[in-house]
Amino acid sequence: MANFKNGQLLNSKYRAVLTGTGSFLPEKVLSNLDLEKLVDTSDEWIQTRTGIKNRRIADDDQTTATLAIEASKRALEAANIDAADLDMIICATITPEMTFPSTACFVQEGIGAIGCCAFDLQAACSGFTYGISVATSMISSGMAKNILVIGVETLSRITSYQDRGSCILFGDGAGAAVFTAEETTENGVVYCDCGADGSGAETLICRAYGSRHPVGKELPNPDMIYMEINGRETYNVATRQIVKSVKEALKTLNVTIDDVDLVIPHQMNARIMEAVVKRLKMPEEKMFSNIANYGNTSAASIAIALDEAVRQGDIEKGDLVVLVAFGGGLTWGVNAFRY
Repeated sequence: MANFKNGQLLNSKYRAVLTGTGSFLPEKVLSNLDLEKLVDTSDEWIQTRTGIKNRRIADDDQTTATLAIEASKRALEAANIDAADLDMIICATITPEMTFPSTACFVQEGIGAIGCCAFDLQAACSGFTYGISVATSMISSGMAKNILVIGVETLSRITSYQDRGSCILFGDGAGAAVFTAEETTENGVVYCDCGADGSGAETLICRAYGSRHPVGKELPNPDMIYMEINGRETYNVATRQIVKSVKEALKTLNVTIDDVDLVIPHQMNARIMEAVVKRLKMPEEKMFSNIANYGNTSAASIAIALDEAVRQGDIEKGDLVVLVAFGGGLTWGVNAFRY
């Protein structure tokens, strides 16, 4: 199966160097105990099967764009650059501000980066890794110097809180990262790989609204406006693909899992992450996890985790970090960078 791969980034004149990260989570917490009052479930059942304890939920006055703007401001502050110096804003999301304009354009106005290229990218849970791949390509080719990559979701707006198989998983939040072009042989993104398999679309899907089921036309099933997930199929396919993606990255970079300092996976399910740890034969402490606190935030997942890892000191200068995701589409992506 053909996919987008760039294993030659080590030889590029310009490296996409991570210079700043930021994240923003709504204050409202939806706990497992809260969910016990909404659906037939329990705290023990949820934690045993997913590892999730809490998730954040956006207030009525918070939107995808407002969350993204706050995360972006924090990333720009950490990178010590002005929004006016951005050449591009890439916003990964499956819950956009509206059909159009893009969420990225609302973010652009909100942070004062008027004039730069701004667009949304939709690859579900793999969106942030896709965004980094696009940003890296633009920087390594010399077409951009500073790029803001955002992962943001308000999944609570498309979650049915009567479906215990899905409502226990999802939360809201935003993360952002600034990548800057630097001529270096040491730091920066050294590997990107993105792929998809559209034949698996039914595994993770939200059917309405779009051209197939447009606004104004009665839906065959009113619940089609909500996300649907085939949990067992997702577990099996996701585990295999994440392991395969990481192994291919290691092989291309001519390193082993022992050379990797931290793996930050999409926070889909703690059981999936545990299976990946076993199959890669890696120490548990090398697998970053914050799913207990935030649940699955789709495209925002890795972005939020990356910011936490940087700010907590889990990533130090010179560390080799691998980001890996799997999501609806089906899509997958992996990035490796030296911090």
